[in-house]
Amino acid sequence: MNTHDALLVRPPLSMELAEHIRSMIMAGDLKDDQKVPEKALCERFGVSRTPLREALKILSAEGYIQLVPNRGARVCGLTVEEVEQGFPVIATLEGLSGELAVKFATDAEIAAIADMNARMRVAYEAGDLTGYFELNQAIHHALLDAARNPILSQHHRMLSQRMRRARFISNISPVRWRKAMEEHDLILDALHKRDGERLSRILKRHLEAKIQTVKAAILAAQQGTDY
Repeated sequence: MNTHDALLVRPPLSMELAEHIRSMIMAGDLKDDQKVPEKALCERFGVSRTPLREALKILSAEGYIQLVPNRGARVCGLTVEEVEQGFPVIATLEGLSGELAVKFATDAEIAAIADMNARMRVAYEAGDLTGYFELNQAIHHALLDAARNPILSQHHRMLSQRMRRARFISNISPVRWRKAMEEHDLILDALHKRDGERLSRILKRHLEAKIQTVKAAILAAQQGTDY
């Protein structure tokens, strides 16, 4: 591949910026209802206002921020209603991905998921929430890839973008985090045994169990208390 071809496949700058800002929101570097500091972000990433505003449009479409005419953009906080409506749908999609993954996953794909699960346990035991979450998401994405169903993956990706932050904060509670790690061990066991019905059931429970925890986290953030 020549240099010109390499440039053609690089993601647009606006998409790269959107990913950076999305990560900042998930990590809490940009707080709910905070005005997005456009000038500071331009300086931080060394870009002009044009690609930054294109990135903000992407994040607005995903529900991460709200564009306010003549007033810039602000970070949108997740609502309890969004969680109650969104998580059961994602749980159903992931349950289906489990059923399909046991049919189509190669031994190499299962081995790769097992390796990610082992590294995720290391992150859990080290108290590394960010590292844990990244591996957590990688495992769920690997299961979706193994399902060999592009339509399923597309719908899951569209919905889960908005819920990513909720899945992150749902593991902050030590009790819930420990339970989530145990559930991932069960997910891996069912995948190894290629038990689609059991894997589907575990994946659904895994997501549905987070609803109450996420709702509590949202309400605590609104009230300025711990949960």
